[in-house]
Amino acid sequence: MAIQNIESTSISIKNTQVPVRIHRERRRGARASIRHDAAVLRMPQGLPSWEEARHWQWFEDWVRKQLETHSHLLERFHFKPYQDGECIQVGEQQYHLSLEEHDGASHSARLQGGVVRLKLSSREQGLALRHSVRTLLSRIIGNDQLPALSRRVHELNALYFQQNILSVRLKYNRSNWGSCSRTGNINLSTRLLFAPPAVQDYVIIHELAHLLEFNHSKRFWEIVASADPDYKAHAAWLKQHGHTCEF
Repeated sequence: MAIQNIESTSISIKNTQVPVRIHRERRRGARASIRHDAAVLRMPQGLPSWEEARHWQWFEDWVRKQLETHSHLLERFHFKPYQDGECIQVGEQQYHLSLEEHDGASHSARLQGGVVRLKLSSREQGLALRHSVRTLLSRIIGNDQLPALSRRVHELNALYFQQNILSVRLKYNRSNWGSCSRTGNINLSTRLLFAPPAVQDYVIIHELAHLLEFNHSKRFWEIVASADPDYKAHAAWLKQHGHTCEF
């Protein structure tokens, strides 16, 4: 299905700006969805303005109902209003923010003695800037936290699995908490850094268990339970509080 164009806008719901993407494409009817990064409207291309307006009104009403009824969905679009001098607590580690605006075209970030120094371009504002700040913080803090988390992955592997691990990576991901490849690449979301240690262990164990059983069969969950008897409680914590784990 070839997409002809994509328009970006937003809807304000309970003082939260929800990003919206409008796809005009070859299709017969309109379709609405809420993804991890935006609400999405897909509608036929070439419609007269009055019919596009009708689809938009239907879409806006639908999005409002979904997000006002299911508050956890609205939480995913909340951005922390970071300020210069603010402190970010990640486990037992504290990071202090130094924010500086400049006239250049790009952003930059570096970690210096526990201070995350962000140089932000004045050319970007609003939601785009918030996304950029989130990405920069995730990358800088994730790189700093990776050695400790990687050690924990290898410790749990040695205790329960004894499998070959090719790599351990931390990256910002909202679609899942972790993933594992058949070749032994363990990927973890930087959002996991804000979860309690026992919940972090659960996600690591979950991914390591895939090195023995690459599915979610009964045997897979038995393997997980043998390493983490309280895995159901830890999974429930993520479901209930996962939206709070965010940069």
